[in-house]
Amino acid sequence: MKEFTIGYFSKNFDKIIDVITTNSIKLIIGLLVIFIGFKVIRKLVKNFVLLLEKREVDMTLIRFLESLMGTGLKVLLVFTIIAGYWEFKLAGLAAILTSAGVAIGLALQGSLSNFAGGFIILLLRPFKVGDYIETSIYGGTVEQIGLFYTNLTTVDNKVILIPNGALSNGSLINYSTKETRRVDLMFSVGYENDINHVKKVLTGIVNKHDLILDDPKKFIGVTAHGASSVDFAVRVWCKTENYWAIHFDLLEQVKNKFDEEGISIPYPQMDLHFKNPIK
Repeated sequence: MKEFTIGYFSKNFDKIIDVITTNSIKLIIGLLVIFIGFKVIRKLVKNFVLLLEKREVDMTLIRFLESLMGTGLKVLLVFTIIAGYWEFKLAGLAAILTSAGVAIGLALQGSLSNFAGGFIILLLRPFKVGDYIETSIYGGTVEQIGLFYTNLTTVDNKVILIPNGALSNGSLINYSTKETRRVDLMFSVGYENDINHVKKVLTGIVNKHDLILDDPKKFIGVTAHGASSVDFAVRVWCKTENYWAIHFDLLEQVKNKFDEEGISIPYPQMDLHFKNPIK
């Protein structure tokens, strides 16, 4: 066996070296072509995006087409190099792909669902790039709708990748669709306070705020008699982008004004009564 192996390699040494050399050169050239091709594809995609931006195409569509075009061209390039440069037989390759189709389909079931979900989002437009959305788990501003995932940026600048399949099939809240939003706040005061005075103070604060809209009408009134407080609801409308500014402004201004006017804000308390021990 040993003599056969040595004899075989000694007789076919030149052929073996030729095969290794030829395939190595083809491999290196093929990888080089793919490397250069990827750079050209990135340049083409970038120019395509700039063209769409000049034509003022919707940013959501631009980001999706950017992802679709970049991925598609790269896959096509690699397939072309494999099938053409290394001279693979297309019939044989098709047979291999057909026999492995079921296994690939099962393995990529989730990815195909996400891919279809991306098209559903693009067609139905439940949200677009720049919208602030909230799912059952995450919330953030939509940065990009890709082929398989949607990128969200949270308020503390974290990036969250959510599968498109989950977004297209699940429930979500879009806070940016409407131009206006209502700010709902509740303020509690002690029973010893004059509720007419409290309402007058709250109305004055609301009317002086520049970012609060006059239409729809503002609402300020008593909503509940609590165990230790009278609860006032303040409901005002504003531009969507001003929601949090008004939310925090009212909380701060009401506390300061209540202190100036001597309006007490109750806190949970309990009265304890002690009986004399039985002797």
